Amino acid sequence: MTQVSIEEHAVADSAAGPYSLTTGPDGALWFTLVHSGRIGRLVPGGEPTSHRLDPACGPTVITPGPDAALWFTEYRAHRIGRITTDGVIDEFSVPTPACGPFGIAAGADGALWFTETAADRIGRITVDGRITEFPLPITGAFPSAITAGDDDAMWFTLNQANALGRIGMDGAVTIHPLPTEAAAPVGIAAGRDGALWFVEIAAGQLGRITPDGKITEFPLPDRTARPHAVTVDSDNTAWFTEWAGNRVGTITPDGSLTVHDLPTPHSEPHGIAVGPDGAVWTALEIGALARITPADSAT
Repeated sequence: MTQVSIEEHAVADSAAGPYSLTTGPDGALWFTLVHSGRIGRLVPGGEPTSHRLDPACGPTVITPGPDAALWFTEYRAHRIGRITTDGVIDEFSVPTPACGPFGIAAGADGALWFTETAADRIGRITVDGRITEFPLPITGAFPSAITAGDDDAMWFTLNQANALGRIGMDGAVTIHPLPTEAAAPVGIAAGRDGALWFVEIAAGQLGRITPDGKITEFPLPDRTARPHAVTVDSDNTAWFTEWAGNRVGTITPDGSLTVHDLPTPHSEPHGIAVGPDGAVWTALEIGALARITPADSAT
């Protein structure tokens, strides 16, 4: 089993709630502070800074845009936000009221695509703020995370419909039911081989889906771990967080699975991403970001 070194870096107080993180075009980690209404920035090895939003807006998922800015969802304020690398913020209200935007990712068409958890819709926003919404063919689905696939489409999890969805750039939607009932998928990420990885928070499993819809599921050693988010590194290894298990784990395309305990008990890992330094980073709700490297290359 590969050993890892995990270093925690405090970025906020324990009530701020680091949630999602990503690598920006400026060589920094950008992250959301969901409970304090801020966007944070950390250059590995430096000190964190943050930018104030409406304290109650609930910034949730953050992603790089095609315009050298960062884009994020405001789950409680029902807006999409944009922040430049020098801290200029714009916000755009979604036309559907109380839609609960959550996941967001850049698409092959140069726009950002996002999920509307409470409205059974997928949204699209151009870099100048024009929003189009696409209704899903099912109700009560709670669309959650979203990512761009290698097939020029967006793939997303349907947390309450026990399914994955695919939406083309033309708005055409395909639904792929999951084999396990009540699996409640959340995070999803594109692999390097055309397939996508996702996590099933209620079933304690990871899943992999090919572009043609073939699904394989991998049970975790701890089925109560509540896996939350997933990312894929340059070696095509998927990294995931176990929110209730207080662990991070890896799985290779052939299904070889390893998990690692986090140093601080009950740290509540949420988002996970490859950082600008090549290490894997995860957001801990206790107020820190954790940096994860192989034990022999931690420096």
